Amino acid sequence: MLTLFHHPRTRSTRFIFLLEELGAPYEIHRIASLRRPDGSGGIDPANPHPHGKSPALKDGDTIVFESAAIALYLTDKFPAKGLGPVIGDPARGAYLSWLAYYAGVMEPAWMSAWMKWDIPRGTAGWVAVPEVMDFVNATLAKGPYILGEKFSAVDILVGTTFAMFMGTPLLEKTDLLEAYVRRVTERPAWAKATEIGDG
Repeated sequence: MLTLFHHPRTRSTRFIFLLEELGAPYEIHRIASLRRPDGSGGIDPANPHPHGKSPALKDGDTIVFESAAIALYLTDKFPAKGLGPVIGDPARGAYLSWLAYYAGVMEPAWMSAWMKWDIPRGTAGWVAVPEVMDFVNATLAKGPYILGEKFSAVDILVGTTFAMFMGTPLLEKTDLLEAYVRRVTERPAWAKATEIGDG
């Protein structure tokens, strides 16, 4: 049985979404507390994430943490569901690239903008939100989903992030982006995930 360590209104809700899409058997361990950036809160001793954050996943004796790793682990564990191209699939390279791009480029760009951190251009390879969005928009102009015609776990990561920022000054509303977010968030598994995860 898979156990998702979850806290409401955090990034772990999207893994309820992924687990529901996969039809995987799972249980939720609701994390009692999280350590916040301002120093408030605390670490739930039952949470296996090394920094007391959410999400983390337990599969028997295996612990997986960080969003890209959890997405890859789950889609590799349930390959028949088709939410992540398998080894040997020509789309595998793009899938791995987008998982890494999400974690290593998109998240830092969004969080630095959201927190109003002044990151000098070029620092540690940092990319600004407008550059990220140019790449995303060019990708979505080629097909309804990040990997083209097929919905994947990458869309769960990217689409739910855009849903969170839609309507803020950080994300310009365009017909292309609004349609993409709608395609992702109108899936029944997302409705169920938000009901379970944030309820």
